[in-house]
Amino acid sequence: QVQLVESGGGLVQAGGSLRLSCAASGRTFSMYTMGWFRQTPGKEREFVAAISWSGASTYYADSVKGRSTISRDNAKNTVYLQMNSLKPEDTAIYYCAVLIRNLGWTNPVAYDYWGQGTQVTVSS
Repeated sequence: QVQLVESGGGLVQAGGSLRLSCAASGRTFSMYTMGWFRQTPGKEREFVAAISWSGASTYYADSVKGRSTISRDNAKNTVYLQMNSLKPEDTAIYYCAVLIRNLGWTNPVAYDYWGQGTQVTVSS
């Protein structure tokens, strides 16, 4: 079992930055690929970014590519999402999760142990 707790969300003006954190406890965090997703009311959960267990490989959604950086610190059992040049359309609840099924990094069904989420609101 893995427990995930996201933090770092908040209200920011367009063009601003936020760094989201996802702290993990439980099973060996460093063994797993981790992902960030986001969701707005009435929409499906959307892939944002993912990082391999070692941090050597990363993948981003086109919507955030070039503006966001995913990283991890396995010694701290934490994965981060640095988001820059934020836009109002980035407003959502952001979740982290553990990749446990071989269904592709962008597929939310491939993930489990979702955290409770952290709200990001970008004002125009």
